[in-house]
Amino acid sequence: MTRVRTSAIVGLVLCAVLTAGCSGSGSGSGSGKASDNSASAPDKTSSAGSAPDAAAPTESNPPGDIPDNQAFVAYRPSGGFTGFTVKVPEGWARTTNGATTVFTDKLNRIQISAATATAAPTVGSVTNTVVPQLRGRVSKFAHPKVSVVQRRAGTAVLLTYQGDSATDPVTGKVVRDAFERYAFHRQGHEVDLTLSGPVNADNVDPWRIVSDSFGWR
Repeated sequence: MTRVRTSAIVGLVLCAVLTAGCSGSGSGSGSGKASDNSASAPDKTSSAGSAPDAAAPTESNPPGDIPDNQAFVAYRPSGGFTGFTVKVPEGWARTTNGATTVFTDKLNRIQISAATATAAPTVGSVTNTVVPQLRGRVSKFAHPKVSVVQRRAGTAVLLTYQGDSATDPVTGKVVRDAFERYAFHRQGHEVDLTLSGPVNADNVDPWRIVSDSFGWR
């Protein structure tokens, strides 16, 4: 009888010890996981602090596509240097300031500037002169690329880049824009044709119509 009672008591003690050990181990594991999750959580404060320096987000489906049935009409300057013509989308708003004329519609823009230039633009001159100027004027200027292209009027120096649009006065929204700047030159005159609209807008064909329509007269 004594041996049976002793064995029973020993068994109860061992069971209690094991139960306490299992309970302690489970608590420690749970505490460790909570610590890991806390350490890997993103720092929202740091991310928010860097937002003002970031460029405007690129929209996946921007409302800047020019319709496929858009009609184009010839623009001939009536003041300043008048020795060229170019097609622009019919119905777009037009403003003129000195030797620069701008056509706009919704989020798209065409700027035409004429100037006297004894030397023709080159990849080097655009890279070393125009790019730094735009970097100082265009918000979040990025990804400049300069190349020589052929259009119907002849050779042009093309500068492509991205930048943030001006803040919309109604919505307060800023759009990430893509730019194509063509520099045409002949007989001491340079005409810069800049086409811009939202990044990812499907305006490849309309912009080609405009840039190919440029001609000297």
